[in-house]
Amino acid sequence: MNSLLYAMDLVLTTLRPVLLGVATVTGVVCLLDWMVRTRRIRPFSPVTRFFRTTIEPLMLPIERRIVRSGGLPAHAPWWALAAVVVGGIVVISLLQFVQGQLIRLATASSMGGGSLVSLIVFWSFEMLKLGILVRVISSWIPALAQSRWVRWAFVITEPILKPLRAIIPNMGPFDITPIAAYFLIALIEQFVLR
Repeated sequence: MNSLLYAMDLVLTTLRPVLLGVATVTGVVCLLDWMVRTRRIRPFSPVTRFFRTTIEPLMLPIERRIVRSGGLPAHAPWWALAAVVVGGIVVISLLQFVQGQLIRLATASSMGGGSLVSLIVFWSFEMLKLGILVRVISSWIPALAQSRWVRWAFVITEPILKPLRAIIPNMGPFDITPIAAYFLIALIEQFVLR
């Protein structure tokens, strides 16, 4: 387990500057592409020709999505940069999360069976809270609410939310049941883990 934790630490230490470098290079390329698209660089310069033949085919899928959504094609470089930055943050965050859970598992396994049971209970409550958060966020994006990627959140949280909806009055267009369920789960988690 220690070698795995060391490897994760090494990967994170190496990956952070690499992703920062990728984001920096992407930022420069996106800035130049934006300048080419908005004609801030002469249309027939060698830089423009290079970008039209090399970079614009890479930006074409992003540009199509933006145009379908009603945006301007000139914004494609900025959306590409945002995707790279957010993607890097998500990758590093997920790796840090996995590393933290491995540390918890190593600590619990070294302390005995009772700690492992506590860890499993802790993970169960955290999955319920994550399911509620995913369900709330997916309710803001109608296309995401029907996705198979978030269906698990509906499956694990509906047994908790359905009885609460019968108790908590409706607040018009706002459903505060997930908020109440989240706090209720947190209270029960504290009580059980003590």
